[in-house]
Amino acid sequence: MIHDFYGQDPTPAHTATTRSQWWRGAVIYQIYPRSFQDHNGDGIGDLVGVTQRLEYVADLGVDAIWLSPFFTSPMKDFGYDVSNYRDVDPIFGTIEDFDRLIEKAHGLGLKVIIDQVISHSSDQHRWFQESRQNRTNPRADWYVWADPKADGTPPNNWLSIFGGSAWHWDPRRKQYFFHNFLTSQPDLNFHNCEVQDAVLAEMRFWLERKVDGFRLDTVNFYFHAPSLRSNPPVAPEDFNASIAPDVNPYNLQDHLFDKSQPKNLEFLKRVRKLMDEYPGTTTVGEVGDAQRQLEIMAEYTSGGDKLHMAYTFDFLGGTFDAEHFIKSIRKAEETAPEGWQCLAFSNHDVKRHVSRWSKHGDEGRLARLAAMVLMSLRGSVCLYQGEELGLTEADIAYEDITDPYGKEFWPNFKGRDGCRTPMVWQAQAHLGGFTTAPRSWLPVPADHLTRAVDHQEHMGESSILGFYRRFIRFRKSQPALTAGDITLVEAPPDILAFTRTCAQQSLFCVFNMSGKDKVFDLPGDMNLESINAPGSVEFKDESTINLPAFGALIALIQA
Repeated sequence: MIHDFYGQDPTPAHTATTRSQWWRGAVIYQIYPRSFQDHNGDGIGDLVGVTQRLEYVADLGVDAIWLSPFFTSPMKDFGYDVSNYRDVDPIFGTIEDFDRLIEKAHGLGLKVIIDQVISHSSDQHRWFQESRQNRTNPRADWYVWADPKADGTPPNNWLSIFGGSAWHWDPRRKQYFFHNFLTSQPDLNFHNCEVQDAVLAEMRFWLERKVDGFRLDTVNFYFHAPSLRSNPPVAPEDFNASIAPDVNPYNLQDHLFDKSQPKNLEFLKRVRKLMDEYPGTTTVGEVGDAQRQLEIMAEYTSGGDKLHMAYTFDFLGGTFDAEHFIKSIRKAEETAPEGWQCLAFSNHDVKRHVSRWSKHGDEGRLARLAAMVLMSLRGSVCLYQGEELGLTEADIAYEDITDPYGKEFWPNFKGRDGCRTPMVWQAQAHLGGFTTAPRSWLPVPADHLTRAVDHQEHMGESSILGFYRRFIRFRKSQPALTAGDITLVEAPPDILAFTRTCAQQSLFCVFNMSGKDKVFDLPGDMNLESINAPGSVEFKDESTINLPAFGALIALIQA
């Protein structure tokens, strides 16, 4: 008899629903292929290397992997500038290598989600190469072109996230083209239905190759306002630097016209219609909007006819304190009660959270507590490779910087290389066992070697890796954590407390997010029972919980 994760004997209808919504409450492991495992000895990770390490990923207990881009690309933005959506870049291998990766992942019970970077392409893509030739060719309107102002300057004040104007002059057409990122990443014109048809066809290609879903890069960047109106300045009270580093003037605009347009909703319905042709597949959209992130997430994930999940920036910045988390949880529940978030603390674009949030000497304790908090919140979870080892942000010397973002804003912002360094597999091996090449594409920090996989496996359950493995399995065993509602509980400063509740159970979760011991008095009507949650403190008194620094308690609420 098949049992679902509630331990029940489900009806056929319930089984089908559970399987088709595997993503709801799932733990997804993000793999950055360049830095995971090098198979052919060129210093760059590849798909064969990923395939070789899938047993490790499956042993973590996660439900799926998310692969960052591996498509054909000139690599100006390390794969986020696609020149052929239907093939694998030779750096990473071949399309056959990808097929073998899919087969092995599925054999291990892992779903596979891949990036789709369709808001823009590389300027080397054949679509753009044709579009830029003149104003009359069949793809002339496939990208966002605009005439200059009378004085020759760009049509408006829109800015690129990577610095400078979002408009670049093309002498062939004597027009500017729009780029939200590098000048070599021109934006596609989604107002043209042929463009929509084309990118949906590219997605279908991978669905036919048995991928289980897509992470949609910059999903709210697809449409721009046809009026090309200039963005107004952001009001001081609404200023938020969560999308770009605070040294970037991009933050000073209220991006009303260059992204997050209402027309995007109709295209997302087309995406969902395509996904529904392939039962059990899913979408998670990266929503990048500093002022209206949760509102957009609510729109994009509501109604069951657009995105399944939205990947937000709420905890990819900010501070590790109860006030920030309480505010974010409350706003998410008020703004998007029917939406579904995909939550992450680290990824390939931001400083690793252990370095971002910890103070000297508390990295290990914070890493464990952060894992407990992340995997206790309502939503699905994304873990970034190396997070389960407690890896810190690498300090990359300027001569080793590869990220164009870092080169533009150095030294005030050093770019994204520090979170993209190679995975460390063996503490005593050359370059941590990542590659046999003399050099890896980014340096392997010496202090990362002390956190290598084999070293932590030797330590067993006492290691951060062992803790992640135990807590992921614990989360899967608790239906309230994967599918339950969340309700905040009033708590003293520095304490985050909430309940997670579903039909099968109610759990009480309380976290001391400070470096000092705290005492928490239970609400008078709450009776708790221990469920042996990893990292949870013991409690004996019926009304008072003693929480050490960075301590936590997860317990069953008795009916």
